[in-house]
Amino acid sequence: MPQKTSAGTQTRSGPATRDRILQAANELFYAHGIRGTSADRVIAQVGITKVTFYRHFPTKSDLVVAYLQQQADGERAWFTSMRQVGDAQGSLRAIASGVGKASCSPGFRGCAFINAAAEFADPEDPVRAVINEHRQWMLEEFANIAAEAKVADADMTARQLMILRDGAMVNGYLGESASVTVSLSAGFDSVIAAAIH
Repeated sequence: MPQKTSAGTQTRSGPATRDRILQAANELFYAHGIRGTSADRVIAQVGITKVTFYRHFPTKSDLVVAYLQQQADGERAWFTSMRQVGDAQGSLRAIASGVGKASCSPGFRGCAFINAAAEFADPEDPVRAVINEHRQWMLEEFANIAAEAKVADADMTARQLMILRDGAMVNGYLGESASVTVSLSAGFDSVIAAAIH
């Protein structure tokens, strides 16, 4: 954000400029795709020079990695806020409700990580490393919830919960919040119930 000096003129600090670049990338990458958004388009939206842009992000890949890391931080904070430690069913109901609301909200275009994975097929790409790290974190969180439910195989159950979550994110385009929430919650319940027996 611009900062006013005592003379009333505006200056831009380094961190503030970096945040503005990330904010623009977040909007543009999510709305138009990562490969569909050039560095020049981000530069134009922020209103900075190429020199300033490349001082903060030497390559577009660096910007994409920072964008996904920011997305991961936000999603992890949200997921953690949904967790009700010791209450697996409560956690899953809260997650289902949150996914239902998010996936049916205006402007929703799917999971940023699934979208990015579709654009970056090379498993050695640094972008894929961020995607894989975040999805592994989410799988571990689902495994922790499954373990709290005392299922026989927490890892297998976590993968099933993740598939349901991914499907609900895609289905949000086509349904309404209440329907997605109820369906996802029922799916979570069925997976847990089947894994306990």
